[in-house]
Amino acid sequence: MEFTEKYKWAKQKKIAVFLIIFMASLLIFEGFCITKKAQAKPAPVKMIPEDFSSIAKKVSPSVVNIRAEKSAKVTERLPHYFNRNPGLNDPFHDFFEKFFGDQSPRKKFRRQQSVGSGFIISETGFIVTNNHVVEGADNITVIMADQKEFKAKIIGRDKNTDIALLKINSGKKLNNITFGNSEDLKVGQWVVAIGSPFGLEYTVTAGIISAKGRVIGSGPYDDFLQTDASINPGNSGGPLLNMYGQVIGINTAIIPSAQGIGFAIPSNLANGIIKQLMDHGEVTRGWLGVGIQSLSKEIAQYYGIQDGNGALITEVFPNNPADHAGIKPKDIILSINGRKVKNSRDLTKIIADSDVGKTVKIKILRKGKEKNFSVKLTKRDEVLVSSDYSPKGGEDKLGLSVSDITPEIANRFGIKEPEEGIIVIRVTPNSKAEKAGLLPGDLIKEINQSDIKAIGDYIKIVKKVKKGNPIYMYVSRKSKGFLIIKIVK
Repeated sequence: MEFTEKYKWAKQKKIAVFLIIFMASLLIFEGFCITKKAQAKPAPVKMIPEDFSSIAKKVSPSVVNIRAEKSAKVTERLPHYFNRNPGLNDPFHDFFEKFFGDQSPRKKFRRQQSVGSGFIISETGFIVTNNHVVEGADNITVIMADQKEFKAKIIGRDKNTDIALLKINSGKKLNNITFGNSEDLKVGQWVVAIGSPFGLEYTVTAGIISAKGRVIGSGPYDDFLQTDASINPGNSGGPLLNMYGQVIGINTAIIPSAQGIGFAIPSNLANGIIKQLMDHGEVTRGWLGVGIQSLSKEIAQYYGIQDGNGALITEVFPNNPADHAGIKPKDIILSINGRKVKNSRDLTKIIADSDVGKTVKIKILRKGKEKNFSVKLTKRDEVLVSSDYSPKGGEDKLGLSVSDITPEIANRFGIKEPEEGIIVIRVTPNSKAEKAGLLPGDLIKEINQSDIKAIGDYIKIVKKVKKGNPIYMYVSRKSKGFLIIKIVK
């Protein structure tokens, strides 16, 4: 009996030892596998889609080619002999000038044509494109993917965001594109552009989102998507698509001297504009009635604003909403209806997106203390606040297009020091302004001995001058210093 018990105990001991050795072997083997996996290179990430053909096939029937025609009055000189129109470096220039002289100018009308793109957003024939594609057009022709042509009418335009809404009557339901959420986009994601660059219809290009929130100096609502998908003249108004074939941008602008840099209006910005154009034929925006600027690092430190967020009020326009509410210059707007204001561009967008007649709650910082105001917004007067004043899309009656001196404008014209006044952007050939000697880049400091600090000053003073009376402009010009230029209205 004693021998049997000892035998059983020895046998159990051997089994236990065997199990311990077996489990230890398993642990060692598993650890070896984990180590090998850790040492192995990670699986490569698939970076490039196999192709974009499914997106092109799905969306192309909804993309259209747009041709806009308008009559333009042009001034030209009578043709020289052989219609050569010699230039300064032409060896025959002196010969023709001697025997034919400088011929008198004559005016005529010439048909001008612009080519752009667009896309169908409803079965009933609403089409989105850029304002600059159709602005001033007498005739607009929409060419479909099947080459059928339809005359289009303009439902509404918004110059500030460069969006236009057209309508065609095709007699049938049309294929339309849906919008995606541009806020969901990430830098580096793939996008596809479809349009008619240089009139080459239904060209498909692909690239990535290079940046978001770009400000390029085109207007007060700059908030562009930047992409390296190839965009060229003629792509304007066409869609920028995500990998689901949804519109996340409207192709709008390029930098002519650069390659691989194009800009598109984000779909989330475009949606509200398009809805207003469809419902009312125009865009109305809220108006606070202040001049503003973002907080520099120094200003933020001076006012003790740790995060640097906010918008400094530089001017309060008399008899406007902010003035009525008691807001003053040097106040810093911190939030609107509880939404934090990051910078001046953010403030402009929040107010512009607010309904006219709506009362908003504004929190400001004044001399270190926070205060709250209720402000009833009015309708924004785009002429008085536009950074580029060009009535009806062109120059005013003097032949001038002028602008406030924004950082973008200053960079464009090489203005290094802070300057007061407004700047001449364009001068119409043979206009009163050109004949008086004004040039692009001139800074207008005073008119009839009244200071000019902003576009509104220019408009008000010029408007008061009666027809036939002189307008004296105190002008600063890089190469000449200060000049007095007289224009008879």
